[in-house]
Amino acid sequence: MTIDKQALREEFRNMQDHYSDPADRERQEIYIAAEAALDELDVKEEQRANWFQMAQKLGEDLDAAERRVAELESIATDYGVKFQKAQDALKHQELLHKSQMEAAEKCIAELEARQIALPQRLSPEGYHIDEAYMVDDSEGEYLDRDAVIEAISAAGIKVKGE
Repeated sequence: MTIDKQALREEFRNMQDHYSDPADRERQEIYIAAEAALDELDVKEEQRANWFQMAQKLGEDLDAAERRVAELESIATDYGVKFQKAQDALKHQELLHKSQMEAAEKCIAELEARQIALPQRLSPEGYHIDEAYMVDDSEGEYLDRDAVIEAISAAGIKVKGE
């Protein structure tokens, strides 16, 4: 049911003007009360419209916030997947480096364990340069070059300049 408030207001004013007789005082009070009720109804409808607009705005804000939350959740999920992949790659690299490190340490240990038996030391004998010759001497300062190269090669080490 639709109420034509403007028509009712005009009718109430006309009646107040027509019933100015004090005997019609009760009827005038009814018209005044009815007009006040119409004013109150206008205020309530305006408040309702304001509340409705506010509810619409809050609903729009809520929708925008929900869209942003969904967007951020999607981003967080993407970053989570990327982070997990990076962690997996790091674990793989760690295992690879660990095995390479163990192989290198084993190789170093093998190299450090190698021993070369050097040939007998030599010392020069004789008083003149044309009489000089080398003799075995455990305290000697010299080694035979060819014997040293042969000992190093026998240990499995390559010698340049042979």
